[in-house]
Amino acid sequence: MFARLISQKLAETASWSFVIDNRPGAGGNIGMEIATKAAPDGYTIVMGQTSNISVAPALYPNLPYDPLKNLAPVTLVAASPLLLSVPGASAYKTLGELVAAAKVKPGDITIASPGNGTISHLTIVLFQSAAGVRLTHVPYKGTVQAMTDLVGGRLGGFMGSIQTTAPFIATAKVRPLAVTAPKRAVQLPAVPTFAESGFAGFSASGWWGLLAPRGTPAYVVMRLNREVVKVLKLPDVRERLAADGSEVLTSTPAEFAAFLKSENEKWARVVRDSGARPD
Repeated sequence: MFARLISQKLAETASWSFVIDNRPGAGGNIGMEIATKAAPDGYTIVMGQTSNISVAPALYPNLPYDPLKNLAPVTLVAASPLLLSVPGASAYKTLGELVAAAKVKPGDITIASPGNGTISHLTIVLFQSAAGVRLTHVPYKGTVQAMTDLVGGRLGGFMGSIQTTAPFIATAKVRPLAVTAPKRAVQLPAVPTFAESGFAGFSASGWWGLLAPRGTPAYVVMRLNREVVKVLKLPDVRERLAADGSEVLTSTPAEFAAFLKSENEKWARVVRDSGARPD
């Protein structure tokens, strides 16, 4: 969605034309590998995200690319927080109540995610460390069955996107406890952040950013940066992304590079501590 929206806007603002080449498979790793091997001439850029840029290097020991060495950061594009929710009939009204119960009975509370090694799974691991509790992770293959089981009360909670849970929140079948972003989500202004719930500094979001093959001339990277940032500042673009549960982020190439280094170190530690393996 991000790539298509940005390309459409760049066609209007810069008169650039794009061909969107979606390459599914291996969590987006196949597309990333193709991008790293493309000619560094400015005619190929790729939309990377947390999973295939910051998590994949730690999760896949034989990953055929190194995102920090083989790609040139252009700009951050957007971020989307995760949401910890519980069944509508759950006894837990706040994140603090869930944590207190988990400390009394370690491992009793089950928290689901869309799968092993996903950002949702790793955020559960990160939170266990921050809160000093032990939760039981239940990996699903996607969100459909997970939400069915959450609504049915067969799970203690679910860590996932706002978009996934919003329809169930609207009907009170699911209760949101906290969002993982540094500030409250526009779509759920009444739901506190993890930091507001007593876990200062806790933050974990899925993010997206544009990158080019390493070796792309610096002046080309800067031109791409200027034009994309200009598009991301358009009110209608911000509104469109907000409606989909995302917040626009922009950066210089250098800022994005520093962000990637920090993110890759963070998620590598979490993958190592969790012992996660790809499904």
